[in-house]
Amino acid sequence: MVRNDSLARIVMLLCFGTAILSLTLHWRISASTPKTVKDSSTISTNEPLDFFARQIRYFVSVGKDITKESLPNDLSLKTQAASPQQSEAKRLDASVEKKVVVDLGDRRAYVYRQNTVIASYPIGVGKKGWETPIGTFEVLHMQHYPAWRHPITGKVFAAGPNSPLGERWIGFWSDGHNEIGFHGTPDSDLVGSPVSHGCLRMRNSDVRLLYEQIGLGIPVQVRK
Repeated sequence: MVRNDSLARIVMLLCFGTAILSLTLHWRISASTPKTVKDSSTISTNEPLDFFARQIRYFVSVGKDITKESLPNDLSLKTQAASPQQSEAKRLDASVEKKVVVDLGDRRAYVYRQNTVIASYPIGVGKKGWETPIGTFEVLHMQHYPAWRHPITGKVFAAGPNSPLGERWIGFWSDGHNEIGFHGTPDSDLVGSPVSHGCLRMRNSDVRLLYEQIGLGIPVQVRK
């Protein structure tokens, strides 16, 4: 009988100790839980397993909100960069809007915006044996103060306002070795004459204006 009483007391002490340990552990977890978490969860001291389940569900739901709903617009995964097709379409739109028409008979270059002439400049053209090519091209190369290499002698002329190419270069034709285009000249008196090696000579003041009015990819139509 004494043994049974002692065993019963031991069991009671173990149960009591386990209960105290459980309450202490639960109190520490509750004290260390952020206030926002405690406010958003209904904590029951009689349901510790349900408490932990609620916390797991809460953090999972917060994670979903952050990844799906609360991202600012500038962190969106959608790219704003234009695709190659869009860039090509924009380039074609610009090409349709503006073009340069060279009339070798008039010895003038006309800048068009759609169907309206917005500027016209006198030009020097290619001499006999070095005729300016006829056809439809596009601007390939633009440069401030270009240097020049003579196509026959190979002599290189330094860049500057006194260079044979003047102050600007606008190339629209190339065979991979030589180029033809609009350029300035220090000899403005020769503008309007067939004196070049195929290029279109312009007064420096005019070629500066043309340089600002057009850009790469703009069509250049050369006709007789």
